[in-house]
Amino acid sequence: MTYVDGFVAAVPKANKDKYVAHAKAAAALFKQWGATRVTENWGDAVPKGELNDFYTAVHAKEDEVVVFSWIEYPDKATRDAVQHKMMNDPEMLNVPDMPFDGKRMIFAGFANLLDV
Repeated sequence: MTYVDGFVAAVPKANKDKYVAHAKAAAALFKQWGATRVTENWGDAVPKGELNDFYTAVHAKEDEVVVFSWIEYPDKATRDAVQHKMMNDPEMLNVPDMPFDGKRMIFAGFANLLDV
């Protein structure tokens, strides 16, 4: 069964091109290591909520855009192997630095429930 890692981050609007460069380089490695799909999405219609929303979840500032991303894997074992390489493989040193505050990024792994 497929497995997905999901991410939400606040990226300065001025860093969009740097973010794309970072994401492309990282995605190439993730796919080389076994990910089946990497999707990056720049916030376009992200509403403000009354109690909570994407902006508050990542403490987005006025000059930042919410980015919503996910990586798909064939199974959790592949995801775990890719995560290990992400943290330990020297090839990651060639990926441009994250052009945003990674401490405010939220992420989690999800087992697939429905895929239609």
